[in-house]
Order: sequence, then C-alpha cells, then structure tokens
Amino acid sequence: MTEHDPQSLIRVAHENGDSTIAQPLDLGARVRELRKARDWTLEQAAQQAGLARSTLSKIENGQMSPTYDALKKLAVGLEISVPQLFTPPSKGQVNGRMAVTRNGDEGTKITTTYEHALLAETLTTKKMLPYRARVRARSMDDFDGWVRHDGEEFLYVLTGQIRLYTEFYEPIELSRGDNAYYDASMGHNVVSLSQEDATILWVTSLS
Repeated sequence: MTEHDPQSLIRVAHENGDSTIAQPLDLGARVRELRKARDWTLEQAAQQAGLARSTLSKIENGQMSPTYDALKKLAVGLEISVPQLFTPPSKGQVNGRMAVTRNGDEGTKITTTYEHALLAETLTTKKMLPYRARVRARSMDDFDGWVRHDGEEFLYVLTGQIRLYTEFYEPIELSRGDNAYYDASMGHNVVSLSQEDATILWVTSLS
C-alpha cells in the first residue's frame, strides 16, 4: 500500500500496533448533533447556513447527499471547517462551545494586590480560567503569604513590567510580551515595577 492509497487516509492506528478501518460517518446524524449542540432549530440552522429548511431536513435524515457547495455553506453556518463535518466528536460529544467577552463587559474582582477582569464567564465547567489582571501590588509586603492553588498557570505581560516571585526560583523580571508557565501549587506572587499598574493575562487550568 502506498502512502497515497485513499485507504490510508481513514486507517486508525491503535497503541498495540493493530489498525482498523474507521466506520463511515453518518453525515446527517453529525449535522444534527452539531445543530443541537448549539440549541438551534432547523429553521435557525438553515438560516445560518443559507439553505432551505427542507434541504437541511433532508440532509439530516439521510434523504439527500449534499453538494460540496452545500457542505461549505453548512460549515460556514456552523462555524467549523468542512473536514470537521466528517470528524466524529471525541468522547462521544460535540465540542462546539464558545464564549465572547467584549472589552468592558468583564466581571471584576478587586483585591488589595490585583484587579481581576474575568473572561469567558458564560461558559460553565471550563477546563481553563482566563482573566486579565491589573497588578496593584508593589512589594511582597502587600501579600499575606504565598498564593497557591491547584493546576498549572500561564502568565503573559500585556503592559508595563512585573517581577514574578515563586517559591522555588529566584525572582524574575518580565516586560511586555514576556511570559511564564508554572505549577500553580508552587507559591507565587506578582508585583508591578512600572510607575503605572502593569497588566497581565493569566490562564489557569482547572483540571
């Protein structure tokens, strides 16, 4: 079998070295799953895709094979790529969630050391917690001990200059565009070295 054999495109390798041919995907069922994951009616989905309601209904029920043009319209309407229409969802569920936070619409949480702007608050059971922080602290004395919590954390400096203190490393100074990734169960604190409060993007894992 050559590397260009069409069968090789749908061959699935397993950890034990065996392989099998993936079963054909039910396109109609896949489209229906994607639509329902967005809580759209047939009418809403058809309008998003620029298709007739009857056409979408026939596609979902396997009563017609869509043209490539119709597939492109479906993908655009569902905000996915055409190949994703033919990709089974992992773990048996559709991953089609999205949240948009407009500038100024963030939820805020203010402490003596940070002013947090919480992002993607409308999504529940997230695996990541993104937030923008204004660093008010200027000294380690501003903190009541180390900040520690479960998970891993990514920090990206948006404006100004900061000093990142960690429990097991020497303090490090970071400027705009610099970033750090670390174990959040290790004690860590951030202070601003700028005349004005520095701002950073923090992303914390929740699992």
